Amino acid sequence: MARTVFFISDGTGITAETLGHSLLTQFDLGEVHQVRVPFVDTRSRAEDVANAIRRAQADDGDRPLVFHTIIEPTHAKLLEETDACVVDLFGRLVAPLEREFGLVRKRRVGQAHGMTNVDTYDLRMEATNFALRHDDGADLDYGEADVILVGVSRSGKTPTCLYMALQFGVKAANYPLTVDDLESGNLPAAVRGDRSKIFGLTIEPERLAHIREARRPESRYASLAQCRREVGDAEVLYQRFKVPHLNTTHTSVEEICTKVLHKLRLKRRLY
Repeated sequence: MARTVFFISDGTGITAETLGHSLLTQFDLGEVHQVRVPFVDTRSRAEDVANAIRRAQADDGDRPLVFHTIIEPTHAKLLEETDACVVDLFGRLVAPLEREFGLVRKRRVGQAHGMTNVDTYDLRMEATNFALRHDDGADLDYGEADVILVGVSRSGKTPTCLYMALQFGVKAANYPLTVDDLESGNLPAAVRGDRSKIFGLTIEPERLAHIREARRPESRYASLAQCRREVGDAEVLYQRFKVPHLNTTHTSVEEICTKVLHKLRLKRRLY
């Protein structure tokens, strides 16, 4: 039976889940049953969650794990009174800061992922719209682009662009390297004038074939031979023109994004 892990918050629950999950990756727990419970902002809601924690323990036979960022002390106490392993993420982290600053924290809900800075939020939305407009070579006006991802079809360009835009406000465009582009042996004319903005993505041909097969089954586009040819030609192109590039096969979107931003020294606009 999988052990149950609760991520509980009086806001969106994103912080509790992100921090809690990061901590759990340090342990080989096997299968866990994850439950996110956002907006626990009333006593009755907190009582319901505490009862759910107790039921999970009865069903699993193991103590549930509870990661929470509850601000209201009386609601947090209800969770502490269960027999679960309860981790107050804010409480443990804020106390040293209170001592350092000589200040008592303001117990405000929803600050981490609320719209606390309208200008920064608008930048992220503008960047997201930019990524959508400039997806897959749809718009070739790259004057405002911070980065232009290039790579063969299905190498991870679109999700990376959207992640960079939505998370960091980076204006990311992407251009697909077509068979004609690859056979020419030259950088596509559309991106040739923006060399400093280009970053290449590559991928193992076997993984690419698997992804393409789900999109176009039994097609030449998805064949392993075609994938090997395109990936090989793309990597030759990157080497020839000294395009910084990254293999995305075993790399998450978050990691790809971080490595691209670091390599090109792009400023993040998260806060």
